[in-house]
Amino acid sequence: MPQIDRNTDRNTDRNKVSRWDLHGREHVVRVRRTGVQRTLSCDTCGWRRGAPFLPWLKAREHLADAHQATVDPAAA
Repeated sequence: MPQIDRNTDRNTDRNKVSRWDLHGREHVVRVRRTGVQRTLSCDTCGWRRGAPFLPWLKAREHLADAHQATVDPAAA
């Protein structure tokens, strides 16, 4: 399971998926939800994408493909 931090604001819910690469650097994709709309944004490279379905899967795919970050910090 991805490590998820939840901070609940009044109208938005912010979450993140984080993974480490093989050099020990942490990469984070934040999932922002406003109503039914979810937007993914990468803290490392600035990548952004709308993801109405399976946002955690899309976040993990981006981290693996773009940053070779596959190590789950929760499992380490």
